[in-house]
This record gives sequence, C-alpha cells and structure tokens, in this order.
Amino acid sequence: MTAFVLVPGTHMGGWLWREVAGRLRQAGSEAYEATLTGMGDRRHLAGPQTDLETHIEDLTQLIDHVDAPEVVLVAHCYGSYPVLGAADRRPERVSRIVYVNTPLPQDGCSMLGQVREQMPDEATRDRMLRAAAEAEDGWRIVPPSLEESRKAVNTVGVSDDALVRLNRLAAPQPLGTFTQPLRLAGGTAGMPMTGVFCTAGGPGIAMVEALVASGDPRFQELAEPRWGFFELATGHWPMLSCPDELAEVLRRAAAGEGHRVGAGRQDAGANRQDVGTGRQDADRVAAV
Repeated sequence: MTAFVLVPGTHMGGWLWREVAGRLRQAGSEAYEATLTGMGDRRHLAGPQTDLETHIEDLTQLIDHVDAPEVVLVAHCYGSYPVLGAADRRPERVSRIVYVNTPLPQDGCSMLGQVREQMPDEATRDRMLRAAAEAEDGWRIVPPSLEESRKAVNTVGVSDDALVRLNRLAAPQPLGTFTQPLRLAGGTAGMPMTGVFCTAGGPGIAMVEALVASGDPRFQELAEPRWGFFELATGHWPMLSCPDELAEVLRRAAAGEGHRVGAGRQDAGANRQDVGTGRQDADRVAAV
C-alpha cells in the first residue's frame, strides 16, 4: 500500500490537504497531512530557533512512523525544502517525491536565497524579501493579508470562503526556515521525481522542454526517465481548487506515470489535465 505524506507550504498547516487526503484514502491509499513545527495547530511550538532543520526532522520522524512499505512525499510551495531534506535522510523509505507548484531546491541554498537569485516575478520577489527583512520580533514572518494574498498568488479556482479561511488559519513563518541553507548528502540521487505545474498564469511542461533544450547542464537531469510531469489548469492552490484532479494526479504519479521530457512530446496530451501552454521563458525555473 502506498502512503502519501502531504506537506504544505509557507504559513500553512496540514489542514490544507484535508480534501485531497480524504480522496486518497477513499481510493485505498494511506494519507498523512503533515503539520510542521510552528504551523497550523502547532504554531505555539515556534520560536527563534525553529529553522529548516526543525522541519526536516519533523518529516523524518513522520516517515519513520509510517508502516506502509512505499512512501510518496508530496510538497507544495516551501514544503519542497523540508521534503527533499527528509528524503535525503531516508532514501530507502521514499519511493518518489512529487513537487506541486514548488521551487526546485538546490543543495547549499536557502529558500530566501533562491527567491533572491531566481524568482522571475519582481513584485513577488520584493514582497517576500521585504516580509523577511521586516520579520516580527526579528524571527517571525507575518502572513500576507487577504488583499495581499489575492494580488501576490494566483488564486484561480479558489472560492472567496476558502481564501478567507486560508488567511484566518495562516501562521507566522519562522525566519530560520527561509534562511537556513538546505544540506544534502546525495541520498536522493536517482530517486523518482514528479513535477506538477499549475498552469493558470504560470509555466508548464513546455518550460521544462525549453530548459532541457537550452543545453544548460543544471537542467539536464529533468530529461532523465525518473522525472515525470503533469499539468493542472488551475492556480497556486490545487488542493482547494481541484482536489479530485490533484488526488488523481498523485495516484498516477505514484504509479510512475507522467510526461517524460526525454521521450518527446507524443505522449504529452495524455498527461496534461485539459490545458495547453506555449513555450515559456526559461528563466521561470524557480517554480515547478
């Protein structure tokens, strides 16, 4: 049996994945909605010492307590950093990582460092850097207001009520989770990976093809057979806007499906969720 560990992003708790987790369980899988230290109903546990290493240890402990023989780690947004760190520590337990509209972390880089260097959207980059610089008490990044969220993040498909709930349940993000560099020991080399693009206003599979075709050595691994890709025609919050479709994509990813860039485009249509995209600017690599 496959166990999905669902990891939320910035300011969010495991509650964000509730609908997707329910659908995965109905289909016969196990599902665990991870709430990292300082987030969700664990916000009271946050402190100046809470950092990326804390969140990696949260997930490592969760993986250790899952009995299923096959664990698929699913990351949204910031969640890709602790997910990759935990997979690096428990490669024998993790069968696949699925990145849902996330940055693609790099060894030795912090999330804030990658935002500063790679985020193509200047307005979003400046907002995130300013929020970190103005952290409350020097260590808590205050969640964006409802109005800021509407402007800064693609909310296509999310109801007004759900957006209000997002804002109400958002927790301050400990600064150390953004500034501590990710350190990897090579445990995820060769591990199967899946990228899920939310294409309403964002990049898609065409961007990956452009990056690979550019010849830049940093992106050649994306053409390896271990990488598969899907697209969802929605905004940044697919677990709220299209939980049925996202749950189906996660099940297919766990089964090894997905568009392979190295295999050409003939099978792309079967692995895209009713969307079509043009070739995107290769500089938009910051978001998978």
